[in-house]
Amino acid sequence: MSKYVKELVTRDIRRRLDGVEDAVLVNCVGMDANTTNELRGELHKKDIHLLVVKNSLARRAAEGTHLAAAFEGAGGQIGVCWGASDFVSLVKELVELDKDKDKYDAFAACGGVMDGEKLDSDGLKAVSKWPSRAEQISILVGQILAPGADLSAAMLGPGKKLNSQIKQISEGDE
Repeated sequence: MSKYVKELVTRDIRRRLDGVEDAVLVNCVGMDANTTNELRGELHKKDIHLLVVKNSLARRAAEGTHLAAAFEGAGGQIGVCWGASDFVSLVKELVELDKDKDKYDAFAACGGVMDGEKLDSDGLKAVSKWPSRAEQISILVGQILAPGADLSAAMLGPGKKLNSQIKQISEGDE
């Protein structure tokens, strides 16, 4: 590949990865075209983008960005995945696909970058066990509403007891 073509491809990769701060690197070498197309369709439904590139070109395109750490030490052809509603959801989906060897036997989540720090495959598995953004919001809302619910229960409890006692007294007088 000529230097001019490499520069064009690098510029295109840089444009596609512009604004991406967290990504997962996957290995999909050895998958046939139909399986790869099926994988891309499945990822597209979940708003996950997959870009398969030569590692040296991706490394050159990611210089000076948060993604630069992800390409250190990687070789050959690599897939870069980004998107989904949040990074944890992205990792969960890709780790699940990695576990499903019946459908995508050559697919493997091999690393990534989160907040500028490189993650290996074990780090990805650890991140996949974290709560997703939606789960974190529900936990936070539960924690915010819990004191109010406790206060409401504390205030209503004695009132209900008093109400039942008054009702019993009024039924007894009849």
